[in-house]
Amino acid sequence: MGQGSQIKRVVVLLNLGGPTSMAEVGPFLFSLFYDKAIINFPNPFRWALAKLISSRRLQEASHIYESLGGKSPLYEETLKQRDALSQLLDPETQVFVAMRHAFPRTEVVFEEVRKLNPQEVILLPLYPQYSTTTTGSALEMWRALEEKFNWHPQTRAVCCYPTLSGFIDPIVSKIQEIYAEAERHGKPYLILSAHGLPEKVIKAGDPYQMQVEKTAQAIVEKLNISDLDWIVSYQSRVGPLPWIKPYTEEVLKAAARAKKPIIMVPIAFVSEHSETLYELDQMYGQLAETEGAPGYYRVPTVSTDSSFIQGLYDLMSGNTPIFSCPQTFQKCGQKECPPFCKRS
Repeated sequence: MGQGSQIKRVVVLLNLGGPTSMAEVGPFLFSLFYDKAIINFPNPFRWALAKLISSRRLQEASHIYESLGGKSPLYEETLKQRDALSQLLDPETQVFVAMRHAFPRTEVVFEEVRKLNPQEVILLPLYPQYSTTTTGSALEMWRALEEKFNWHPQTRAVCCYPTLSGFIDPIVSKIQEIYAEAERHGKPYLILSAHGLPEKVIKAGDPYQMQVEKTAQAIVEKLNISDLDWIVSYQSRVGPLPWIKPYTEEVLKAAARAKKPIIMVPIAFVSEHSETLYELDQMYGQLAETEGAPGYYRVPTVSTDSSFIQGLYDLMSGNTPIFSCPQTFQKCGQKECPPFCKRS
């Protein structure tokens, strides 16, 4: 893989990233809040606000990553997904991992890919549901780098896959494995939890919430459990702005007080990281116990499940159609990121 002439195609797995050491927590937070897709203020106001928010959140975030062993596991998780996908590819295709706000940063990975000078670049975000704040930001960064260096290979992107069977089926199987055990404590209550967003982002035409709901509906339909008790909720809310509801914490409290066994299902994450290992497992696990839930179960993410990896392969190979948003969503990835997200 060392000779550039042998590489005809490059696949870039795009993800948010996380600190790989305690020293990186502060820079990671600043990069996140300095992203104009997160805070769309002109400079120097955006820089100053990012500094303020990241400094205020540093102590809490440091506590979170200390509880996870001093770093986020996201990078190692994504490397495993990279290796699993690579096994399905020919020797002329190389897979890279690029993180938007942490090591290995997109700018560095872009330069490595440019030196290889492949005929084709496929951008494959590890966000099942499209949002301008995640996938949109990552694709915009890559597009800006292509313009900056005047390097334009054949580039295409998979903008989203909220109902991909390779994503849905492993989640359903994992729920089924837990459901019977949860039933011993009463009728289980499924909380299908996704990372939240400020309401103003959705009102501006971002399709994320709609796609999350499509994911949830696909899971419920595939489960085919009569009289299933379930809800979609949103976690990880920060700041004073109103976020999309219902909030996972409030939903969980109500279910626990009603003495329902809870099955927590992360439906917007494909890897284990702070939002699953700390927020869902530690914070909400403790909250469920405190509020009196007779049982609390958390479904693991799809990670390197063979069905999910095969689903990613089918997407990048063009064997599976890209999800299309209704025309009412003006911030749909296929509208926001041309020509990357056009089918080709």
